[in-house]
Amino acid sequence: MKLLEGKTVIITGASRGIGKGIAEVFAKHGANVAFTYSSSVESAMELESALNNLGIRAKGYQSDAAQFDQAQKFVDDVLAEFGRIDVLINNAGITKDNLLMRMSEEDFDKVIDVNLKSVFNMTKAVQKTMLKNRAGSIINMSSVVGVKGNAGQANYAASKAGVIGFTKSVALELGSRNIRCNAIAPGFIETEMTAKLSEDVVQGWRDSIPLKRGGTPEDVANACLFLASDLSAYMTGQVMNIDGGMLT
Repeated sequence: MKLLEGKTVIITGASRGIGKGIAEVFAKHGANVAFTYSSSVESAMELESALNNLGIRAKGYQSDAAQFDQAQKFVDDVLAEFGRIDVLINNAGITKDNLLMRMSEEDFDKVIDVNLKSVFNMTKAVQKTMLKNRAGSIINMSSVVGVKGNAGQANYAASKAGVIGFTKSVALELGSRNIRCNAIAPGFIETEMTAKLSEDVVQGWRDSIPLKRGGTPEDVANACLFLASDLSAYMTGQVMNIDGGMLT
């Protein structure tokens, strides 16, 4: 059964990692996919082609969700191209880790802009069309770090905790119009980013997790699939921890 047949989904930051995993799972479930990427043009075009080969419509847009006007233009372009937007996944994110005493103002501001302000920009941009349709699902990518904090990640933790507060507020504001807003808090997910870490560090993470493994992009994508589909029709304002039991 295809859970998203005929729906149009927007995913920010989907040329690699978790975003790419979400795009692939959604396409297999019948969704048309519009996604943004920042600089990885080649990866984005490869993904666009692979998704279109699954028999749905997919298009990548080079756009910076952290810029208010670019987010608005992206949504306008998607509506012109696809005709509708049913699901928004705010996935774009960066890290600039450092101890607070060494963290520059620039590194703090950049992480807040990309990880948190982009969520405001994109949600604001899709709100109008979802209100008109009296339907929609917004899924915001937080992190276990946003729930419990982490030394050396004050900027990242603040941005991801902010995403949770924003999610709950939007759920309260838009619930009466049948627009749902939930957050996902991934734990240690093994992607191209974690592949740069030493094997010892990665194994240390795995050993500390009750399920004794890192998560995959598909693990996160399956949770997104649930929140995007009608299976979660009575869920809003929630945070799902996809972390192998890290926060247990």
